Amino acid sequence: MRIEVQIAELQPMLLKIARMQLREPAWAEDVVSETLIAALEGATAFEGRSQVRTWVVGILKNKILDHFRRSRRYVSVDAQADSAQVESLDELYDDTGHKANEPLDWGDPEAALSQSQFFEILQQCMDKLPRSQARIFMMREWLELETGEICDQLAITSANCFVMLHRARLRLRECVEINWFQTGSASG
Repeated sequence: MRIEVQIAELQPMLLKIARMQLREPAWAEDVVSETLIAALEGATAFEGRSQVRTWVVGILKNKILDHFRRSRRYVSVDAQADSAQVESLDELYDDTGHKANEPLDWGDPEAALSQSQFFEILQQCMDKLPRSQARIFMMREWLELETGEICDQLAITSANCFVMLHRARLRLRECVEINWFQTGSASG
């Protein structure tokens, strides 16, 4: 299949990612358009060292980061409402000061990551997260933004950010454990 066709077929997936991050449909469409144009213009230079999807998603990541840098002063009403849902860091630990809810043993995560079904389960779990938690998780783990950048972008405190990240990770862990590791999917 020609690379141009492969790039064009990625548009729905790119829009989904961009909408989750930018939360403004027009901005998401603009960023995806910029991504597709950049990918099509750079298609002849693509060396095939990674999958086309990986390469194009990397371009999208950079376009989203560029958008964040251009719009640092924008604060959404949703971000202000999201910041109200955090109570206290105390709820993350038990009476002895240890983390509440230690994770299960996942075995060999690298082996699980190599299975494409795992990514489908992970995406389903991401879709189940509250929008604010999914957005912060993606900003931190996928866009690799520092906490300060996330807090500036969303107009929240660092404590709020850490609690929301923790909650997102707990929910993702629980969902992956139930839908991947406990169902036996991880073994093959």
